[in-house]
Amino acid sequence: MKFRKLTAALVAGAFLASSTAFAQPAQKLSGDAVKIGVLTDLSSTYSDLAGPGAVIAAKMAIADFSKDGTVLGKKIELVSADHQNKADIAANKAREWYDKDGVDVIVELVSTNVALAVMEVAEQKNKITLVSGAASLPITNEKCTPVNVHWVYDTYALSNGTAKAVVKQGKKNWYFLTADYAFGAALERDATAVVVANGGKVVGTSKHPFPNSDFSSYLLKAQSSGADVVALANAGQDTINSVKQASEFGINKKQTIVPLLMFISDIHALGLNAAQGMLLTEGFYWDRDDKTRAWSKRFFEQHKRMPTMVQAGVYSSVLNYLKAVQTAGTDDTAAVMKVLKSTPIDDGLFKGKIRADGKFEHDMYLLEVKTPAEAKSPWDYYHIRAVIPAAEATQPLSLSKCKLVKS
Repeated sequence: MKFRKLTAALVAGAFLASSTAFAQPAQKLSGDAVKIGVLTDLSSTYSDLAGPGAVIAAKMAIADFSKDGTVLGKKIELVSADHQNKADIAANKAREWYDKDGVDVIVELVSTNVALAVMEVAEQKNKITLVSGAASLPITNEKCTPVNVHWVYDTYALSNGTAKAVVKQGKKNWYFLTADYAFGAALERDATAVVVANGGKVVGTSKHPFPNSDFSSYLLKAQSSGADVVALANAGQDTINSVKQASEFGINKKQTIVPLLMFISDIHALGLNAAQGMLLTEGFYWDRDDKTRAWSKRFFEQHKRMPTMVQAGVYSSVLNYLKAVQTAGTDDTAAVMKVLKSTPIDDGLFKGKIRADGKFEHDMYLLEVKTPAEAKSPWDYYHIRAVIPAAEATQPLSLSKCKLVKS
């Protein structure tokens, strides 16, 4: 009789425990907190388009997610560091953050060499990376990882926006000025494919060091080529310097200067007189609609500049990461990635879905820089000439070399 009573009590206790566990799922956070690392260029070529503004964007995402700065009842912590656009510095900082400091996710990662180096470390450590600044297609193609999301744009999208539009204007002969590292090579390759597919050809190319300040010898070669288009496969301060020096040589009077990656911060630095009429492709523009305007004006209050698409991407990636942690009830990498890849994203800045290869698929925008007379207010820089649908702006999965994509 005593044995039967004891058994019944044990069964009842087990049932109660399981019922309680079902009603209140365990909330597991490593280190008893969620820690986000913004690893960016704080002092060099890309600091204007990413840098301190990326840190501000991440802080805004945390504040918008939770008024008291918590998730699942635990504190959200933010750290930041300057990778100086050097892969070894970035990889070492990633190891330190993951191993010693309890960082759960690293975001931003402008420049391809940095992104690929940190992605490799993250895959080894089973930690998450969310890339907003780097552009190269290999990030979600042959170099993809199961713990990475490429958030804002890539070289495939840039080429299918700007390069295609310029070739369709009848400008068929192209000469490339290309930053001599992985990003530049990827952008030149993808743009070349689009140019050739649309009836154009490449008549020459010059590779320049990254970063660089004097583009005179490369520009003179481009000028002597007689190409219709001088395409700039670089970014940030390198692009600004290229455009300024092309103007000084008068190259822009007979040839079309086409920056294949340009940011609103670059337009601001150049001024509308120098940049007017240029076509470019971006994933975000602050003056697109009421939601983007409202968020961007809040960003401006803190940074005194309108956000680039990289900075907007940092906000979006951090906000949706925190939502995924909340939904998963844990910061476990596999659980969070499962939520991210199965949940449609619509945060007011970006709308789309994350594919199997880790690419966040969303619309892109073909923009034309306004003339000084057309601009009605500060930072009123763009005409939106076309919306590039998400499916067109993203490499088809049927062409993917990513190990995560089933053939």
